[in-house]
Amino acid sequence: MSTLTATSPDVARTQGMLLVFLAGVLWSTVGLGIRLIEEAQVWQILIYRSAALSLLLFVVIRLRSGRNPFALARRAGWIGFLGAVSLVAAYSGGIYAIQTTSVANAMLLFASAPFMTAILGLLILRERVRWQTWAAIALAIAGITVMVWDKSGATQWSGNLAALGSAFGFAVFTITLRINRAGETLPIVFLSGIIGIPIMILICTASGLPLLITPRDTSIALAMGMFQVGAGLVLYTLGSRSVPAVELTLLSLAEVVLAPFWVWLVIGEVPSHFTIIGGAILLLAIIGNAVTGIRRKPPILPG
Repeated sequence: MSTLTATSPDVARTQGMLLVFLAGVLWSTVGLGIRLIEEAQVWQILIYRSAALSLLLFVVIRLRSGRNPFALARRAGWIGFLGAVSLVAAYSGGIYAIQTTSVANAMLLFASAPFMTAILGLLILRERVRWQTWAAIALAIAGITVMVWDKSGATQWSGNLAALGSAFGFAVFTITLRINRAGETLPIVFLSGIIGIPIMILICTASGLPLLITPRDTSIALAMGMFQVGAGLVLYTLGSRSVPAVELTLLSLAEVVLAPFWVWLVIGEVPSHFTIIGGAILLLAIIGNAVTGIRRKPPILPG
């Protein structure tokens, strides 16, 4: 019995790391999914992706808690609502960025979210930022500058800005989770899907875009909501309970590294030299910030 007890935390940590890594693998397919869509625009895609995401999370939350997901989402209050809206903005900016710039460029710019979170944590929550993190932020800014240096077209610049806006939206979402430490993550994500559907319908209607899209685009968008986002979030939520925050940061790089690989493997999209160099600098900043934080005590998760 003592041997089993001693090894249980290690087994749980290993299983958690596997679940988080698999979540990153699922998330990394977002670029490929968007590239395979033929006609649908970001707002049309998000209608179907949000619907599939909401349906999956409704079932998962109900099975896990035995409670009404709508009631759990309401319990989060205005903080939960803000987190849900920021996720909608993050999703929208993310898909728009992938449609208008290279997948590698978009994914690497998304990876700046932890540094935006650190700055927002300082300004809003008065959380202390380590000097190593400030150094990593400076290095990340240098990497981002290199990545966008060769982007002269208006569309590419808008894609870069959308990617950074997506990262900012996710940073705001993370801050709302820290404010509401005792709350659950999945009900807020579920709420983001519910909120996203009418917002995207209104945008499509105002823009003259049809609500019905081709069967191929519909199936891809639904699959993205169900598997790429929804299943990835479920795996991440289950795995993150037993994995230290530092290792979560490193494992999340699977999404950033694999996303350009899938697009290159299937479609042959090759990132520019500036993206490769700037992305390498940005990844170095992320890894350096994570490694220097290893000795910090991981946060105690509720429940």
